[in-house]
Amino acid sequence: MTSRQKTVLVVLLGAQFMFAVDFSILTVALPKIGADLGIGIDDLQWVVTVFALSAAGFMLLCGRIGDLYGRKKIFLAGIALLTISSFAGGLAESQETLLLARIGQGLATAMVTPSGLALITTSFSEGPMRNKALGLNGALLSLGFAAGAILGGVLTDVLSWRWDFFINVPVGIALFIGAAVVIRESRSIDRPRLDVPGAVTVTLGLLAFVYGITGGERNGWGSVWTWGALLAAGILLVAFYLIELRTAEPLAPVRVLRANSVKWGNLGGLLTFSMESGLAFLLTLYLQQVLGLTPLQTGLMFGFLGTGAFLGGTMASRIIARLGSKGTLVTGLVIQAVMTGVLFFLGDNVGVGVVVVLLTTFVGGFGHVLAIVAYTVTATSGISDEEQGLATGLITMTQQIGFTIGIPIMSAIAATRYGALESGVPTAEGTLTGTTFGMLVNGLIVLAGALLVLLFLRSARTSSATVTASAEPESAKTGRETVAT
Repeated sequence: MTSRQKTVLVVLLGAQFMFAVDFSILTVALPKIGADLGIGIDDLQWVVTVFALSAAGFMLLCGRIGDLYGRKKIFLAGIALLTISSFAGGLAESQETLLLARIGQGLATAMVTPSGLALITTSFSEGPMRNKALGLNGALLSLGFAAGAILGGVLTDVLSWRWDFFINVPVGIALFIGAAVVIRESRSIDRPRLDVPGAVTVTLGLLAFVYGITGGERNGWGSVWTWGALLAAGILLVAFYLIELRTAEPLAPVRVLRANSVKWGNLGGLLTFSMESGLAFLLTLYLQQVLGLTPLQTGLMFGFLGTGAFLGGTMASRIIARLGSKGTLVTGLVIQAVMTGVLFFLGDNVGVGVVVVLLTTFVGGFGHVLAIVAYTVTATSGISDEEQGLATGLITMTQQIGFTIGIPIMSAIAATRYGALESGVPTAEGTLTGTTFGMLVNGLIVLAGALLVLLFLRSARTSSATVTASAEPESAKTGRETVAT
């Protein structure tokens, strides 16, 4: 890499790391926030839900806007929005102000994450150098989630939960200045009109989907609100697809959505993210309610997962060079599946439980990030620079949806095995039975995903050719075929 490329990469990876930290930093602080601001336990989940709604709902739209009007512009606007929203969140004295700040942080995530990833993929040509950059991105992404939980616990205990917000302000200012100086503008050469009907339907569809999934845990899976939102999401997303088929300048060209590498790469990403977030939830219950660890001890336990993830990210480019992106994706999913599935045999012995969790999360985190990097490489391969914002928008949307749906799904599965409840809470024995059963199902789901990817994902070269060929105008293909004849 040139010195300028290294500087650009430091700024972009710094932004991705900050947003990863921001996603998880409030997790352990929620009870304290609720007590200080008078937010009831039933309403406290909205602090997480409104962030997930705004982040996942606008991710695809923001990625495509970056393609059309400038990725640097939307990246800088997102950094500025995060800085302002974080400052407002730290000063919040009411539930309404705090939720508005979280909505702002979610929108900032939707703006910065796909544009930042697109700036990485357009700054490095497809091949070993891009794979190395994406490997570092994947490593810092997972390390950031683990670090966020630890940092949130330390800041909340030592200072105040408000510093979970305030810490973003100086970092955001530094990143804004660095990005404004070193990053060059990047956008599509052609500037088609924005597909407003497609933008509206996909955004509303994603909002309804995330609301429905999170509502399953909030309102119950038998609730009319839960299934009404999911039905609305299905109708809106089908309408979006039909609009894209008929629009001359679509928000998301169907040929990209149908591309083999995009479909199966994002499926692998959805499974690895959703099941890893679900595993983190199950492990938190196990470590605290079965083994009796404190929140801070639990956060430190996840540091081993972050260490394994960082190691996987630094080695991912070399493993992809040897196995290919498909082989690496399958390998990563299998490692994650096995390390999760064996947790089914956990018991209530503290010493044994801690050692097993540390070892399996370290190795599983390594495999998890291999899968992240490989699916990112796969889902951006064969896509032109003009459409990298769309490709990375799909990738980051997959990440956000995965994080959002993993916990409700695993919570519902574990609840089927809790048994008798005491004051509405499962006993320690019931929690052990439910969480270990959930871990087994979690591992089997990831293993099934690895099998699907192995069977149906074509090699990167074939997929690239397919996307490129489908992108050609019919007249160009006809002419080429005539010359060949």
